[in-house]
Amino acid sequence: MTQPAVFINCPFTPDYQTHFRAIVFTVSRSGLKPRSALEADDASQNRFEKICQIIGECSYGIHDISMTELDPGSGLPRFNMPLELGVYLAAKKFGGERQRTKKCLIFDSAPHRYQQFISDIAGQDIHSHAGQVDKLIEEAAKWLRDEARRPNIPGGRAIAGEFHRFAAELSDICAAKRLHPEELTFQDYRAIAAEWIVAESAANG
Repeated sequence: MTQPAVFINCPFTPDYQTHFRAIVFTVSRSGLKPRSALEADDASQNRFEKICQIIGECSYGIHDISMTELDPGSGLPRFNMPLELGVYLAAKKFGGERQRTKKCLIFDSAPHRYQQFISDIAGQDIHSHAGQVDKLIEEAAKWLRDEARRPNIPGGRAIAGEFHRFAAELSDICAAKRLHPEELTFQDYRAIAAEWIVAESAANG
């Protein structure tokens, strides 16, 4: 049976790496397949077309629009996350029958903050993670358990505990594979996390 896919739309910056990896882990632990624009590096394919293709193939989306600070180099804000959220919402609104069943979770760092910079989504239910990894995991796990109808998946606090154990073991896992944690690709990390989850579940019966 094919795993339902979840499009992850978030910053790919070093300061968000732990949060991004936490989302990927949570999606995998919830029995779904994480998808990201980082999963393919094909110079023959236009990046925006690739994002649209991935969005079209996903039943669920997790979007974090919290990183609105100005870039230190350019002095400009980051618009990729709101753009990709807009594409996802447009796919649901104007797509075919399959696209209209899409569901998404939108994160910001504080309640109602988004109204100051993207007020057109004021009618959406926005979740706050306050910049905290554990809160992000708990909110994502709860949403996935309900929306994907996965009642046997553990709660967010349990998944957060598993994520921290996995993160603590990641360096040793990478060393055994002759990899460095900082050079892991999205594909590498997704596969390693999935392997660890399967092994951990088997060990705990």
